Amino acid sequence: MLRRRYAFSALALLLAGPQVASAQVSFINDVAPILKENCFACHDAKKKSGKYDMTTFEKIMAGGVNGEPIVPGKPAEGEFHSLMVTTDQRRMPPRDKGEAVPKDKAAVIEKWIKEGAKLDAGIDPKADLVKELRVRWKPPVPPKAYPFPVIVNALTFTPDGKQVVVGGHHELTVWDAATGKLAKRIRTRAERAYGMEFLPGGLLAVAGGRPGQEGDVRVYDILKAKGKTQDGVEVLDGVSDKAVLVKHLFDVEDSVLCLAVTPDGKTLAAGGCDRAVRIFDLSNGLADAKLTQTVENHADWVLGCALSADGKYLLTAGRDKTAKVWDIKAKESVVTFPEHQNIVYGVAVKADGSAGFSVGADKQLRTWKPGGEGKQVKNAGGHGDEVFKVVANPKQPLLATSSADKTVRLWTADLAPGKVLSGLNDFVYAVAFSPDGELVAAGSYDGGVGVWSVKDGTPVKVFNASPGIVTKEPEPKKK
Repeated sequence: MLRRRYAFSALALLLAGPQVASAQVSFINDVAPILKENCFACHDAKKKSGKYDMTTFEKIMAGGVNGEPIVPGKPAEGEFHSLMVTTDQRRMPPRDKGEAVPKDKAAVIEKWIKEGAKLDAGIDPKADLVKELRVRWKPPVPPKAYPFPVIVNALTFTPDGKQVVVGGHHELTVWDAATGKLAKRIRTRAERAYGMEFLPGGLLAVAGGRPGQEGDVRVYDILKAKGKTQDGVEVLDGVSDKAVLVKHLFDVEDSVLCLAVTPDGKTLAAGGCDRAVRIFDLSNGLADAKLTQTVENHADWVLGCALSADGKYLLTAGRDKTAKVWDIKAKESVVTFPEHQNIVYGVAVKADGSAGFSVGADKQLRTWKPGGEGKQVKNAGGHGDEVFKVVANPKQPLLATSSADKTVRLWTADLAPGKVLSGLNDFVYAVAFSPDGELVAAGSYDGGVGVWSVKDGTPVKVFNASPGIVTKEPEPKKK
């Protein structure tokens, strides 16, 4: 039940705004985005349908098995445009692959060919177009007031435990944990944040991206950097202000969905839609961060990851219905745990590395030995729907899980059930403990964030983390 958690959002479409046609059609700004959206899926460097690779300008002009598809100045004499607008069976994209290229976009391509099918000055004809488009793309400014609630895919407490950092739409937002008051907004390139962890020293590492477009891990200074104050809220620029965006670790062609850091901050791991987990050595400082391994241990998306405290083992959760353990030093897979027999969304590991925990679409929390044969020790039900996240308390032998049943549950390390935390009204995708282990926070699909006391399960504050959103109060029940 991935719902729209990893999909392109309606809010993104709204904020993108109308596209304004220019007098002269630009290949890189006007044509290439249309081709990426409609053609690259079948005509990339791997698939090359019809032996036609469209990932560079040079290859687009060269064509495939049918020869050169574009006659500059004469769109009707080549197949490039005519196959986009034809109504017969030869239409591109094929009917079984998707909808036709919209008429207004096909008209842009026709105009470009009429103008000579030229490449913009300064661009290498051999350049990878996906990378060129990524470099040129500019993230929108987040709305002052959200017209729709924003999905909360990730959150974390600040090191002092007094504030909660929440992933928004092209931004991170910082809220007072006790009052739910908005304190800061940090603009980001990533449309969504899927994982975040504070490093020792107070810098925040964030994994995220634009679904189907790009993914990255970037590190921000949101505690010490200064921004402008607007309506009592500090606004920071995490896109271009180097005092805020202090490190760009890597980017890929789709979202990075999970992130983990060892307590000493020396090892960082992040994985996502490309099935890979990248492991970085930060022992010489963030400035000298070194990619040490790229682990491809799953057959599908990597949805969750965790590191043992000593940095020896990497635990991962996959859409391929398995949880796995990777020995970082030996650089080999040591355990595959298949007992969920359904999508595994999240993993956690006991501080001493003696137990692994996983949750998934089977509605179960399971614990198993991360060494040897990876045998299951115990499983526990309780949630009424899919379970998305499991996290370990940093100070107490406790776990917290979040679920599509709209609740957070607390458990002992041997899976004895504890408090059930309610108050959110939609799928609960994110959950995190405060650094002192005394509070737990969670975020949901409809923008809701809840903060509760771990000791007795009482709510501290429940609020919507969509800046400026107007929420309707529930109507009183009729007697």
